[in-house]
Amino acid sequence: MRKLVYYVGVSLDGYIAGPGHEIDFFPFGDEKQTAEYMKWAPTHYPETIPGFAREQFGIADAPNKRFDTVVMGRGTYVPGLDAGFTSPYAHLRQYVVSTTTPRDIDPAVTVVDSDPLGLVRELKKEEGGLDVWLCGGGRLAGVLLPEIDELVIKSYPVIAGSGIPVINGEFSPTLFDVTDRVTFDSGITVTSFARR
Repeated sequence: MRKLVYYVGVSLDGYIAGPGHEIDFFPFGDEKQTAEYMKWAPTHYPETIPGFAREQFGIADAPNKRFDTVVMGRGTYVPGLDAGFTSPYAHLRQYVVSTTTPRDIDPAVTVVDSDPLGLVRELKKEEGGLDVWLCGGGRLAGVLLPEIDELVIKSYPVIAGSGIPVINGEFSPTLFDVTDRVTFDSGITVTSFARR
């Protein structure tokens, strides 16, 4: 069965974005440290690089390694939309969970206005293929927590103070085990977890 993997960047105090969906406060370190991380991410998770940036990373035609489908909330989709990108991950099947996004926003994007749990359960049942990437945001992750099989948390050495939490849902303690950890000189740590 395919897995739902929540791959996301997080501040030390558990926020994936600022109160206004800002992500530019996440530090990458000096030039050398930034280059180190920017080489790792496209090599290990090339499909998580948006289409408009794939050429600059030298992965324009790179095959998907881990995911063939992305699920995101409206808050995650809108920044790309505001920049003119209606299909940010054209190399993946794209689902946007939203009650306000027009269904015909882009032929390559499927807008889902209800039952995200049902959607994910159907996607996970599909035969073959790669895993499903939960791109964000926090409220959607809270709803989908029962179906999250793995977490890949990019922890940045910064305190946000407030913003959008990594999981925003009901109190529901859920145990995960560490399966891998990579640490960069910049202080960024990427930790993989599997549900117990």
